[in-house]
Order: sequence, then C-alpha cells, then structure tokens
Amino acid sequence: MGLLDKLSGWLGLRKKEVNVLCLGLDNSGKTTIINQLKPPNTQAQDIVPTIGFNIEKFKTSSLSFTVFDMSGQGKYRNLWEHYYKDSHAIIFVVDSVDKLRMVVVKEELDTLLQHEDIRDKKIPVLFFANKMDLQDAMSSNKVTQMLCLDSIQDKPWHICASNAIKGDGLQEGLDWLQGQISQSYQKNEHMN
Repeated sequence: MGLLDKLSGWLGLRKKEVNVLCLGLDNSGKTTIINQLKPPNTQAQDIVPTIGFNIEKFKTSSLSFTVFDMSGQGKYRNLWEHYYKDSHAIIFVVDSVDKLRMVVVKEELDTLLQHEDIRDKKIPVLFFANKMDLQDAMSSNKVTQMLCLDSIQDKPWHICASNAIKGDGLQEGLDWLQGQISQSYQKNEHMN
C-alpha cells in the first residue's frame, strides 16, 4: 500500500477530492517525494529531472489526488499560481543542502503565501527539509530559521526532516497533513 493509500484510509473521507500541491525549486526532491507517495505498482524505478512541468492525477480508494511536479526553474514558477485556488494543502520541498539558493526559496515561499488565492486561506503547509542524508544538510531547525517559518501565523504549518530516496520523514509529514485536512473537512461539514 502506498503512502497516499494510507493517507486516504486515515482521512476516513469518501469520494472527496484533495488537491495537494507539491512545490519547490528544481532539484529539491519533489519528483522523488511524489514517486514515494504513489502506490507501489505505479512508482517509477528511475527518477529524472523534470523539464517544464508534469501534472499527475491518481486515485486511491477514497481520494483523488492531483500532484503538480513543476520545474523549479524561474521561467516555470509563474505557472504554480494557476493551481492555488483549488488546493487543499501544500507540500513545499526544500533542498536542505543548497544554502546558496535559500534566498530564492524564501522569495518563492513569500510570493506563494502572499498570493491572493492563498493569503486568506487556512491552508496547511507541510515543509520537507529534504536530503537530510547528505553531509552538509542543514537541520530542519536551521531551515525554519532561514525561511522565517515562525512568522507564518495565519496557516498551520509543519516541517519534517526527510530523505525522499529512502522515504525517511515522509510518513511523519503525511500524518500531520492528514490530520490538518481531516480537521478542515470536519469544520466545513459542521458549517454546512
């Protein structure tokens, strides 16, 4: 059973569509994380860098997931905003080894959080501080500091140290994310 199958089971939601955006700069590990989240029989054996962007839709027994795997190159990042409006959660992947581009990551994150389709939503944001298996990786606490994540006061957020190749840290993040999505659906059902 893939991690997304487990997530759909835990959510206890039937016939719900969940749009989870997976964003981050190029070479951060988005494609590898997306691959780990897919059911085992649909996982790719070899991961290659994304050129342009890919949109993958796949279903589990109770949820329909839309996953956006976009090249993190600057000329493609403006495409991200076209998918914000209908999103229920965001996974933002950070290459915790790439200290030089952390400023660019912060700029893209700030642009995302201030976008009109995201700014006023209580959308949960899960950060994966990826590549923790590498020697020069910054800790998730250091990534939190560099991206000023503590300043995010209007949205639930969580950061997990991860190694996408082995799947380390992904389960912890998905446990948190499914709790946030489940709470959101419960609140919406009570309001209707």
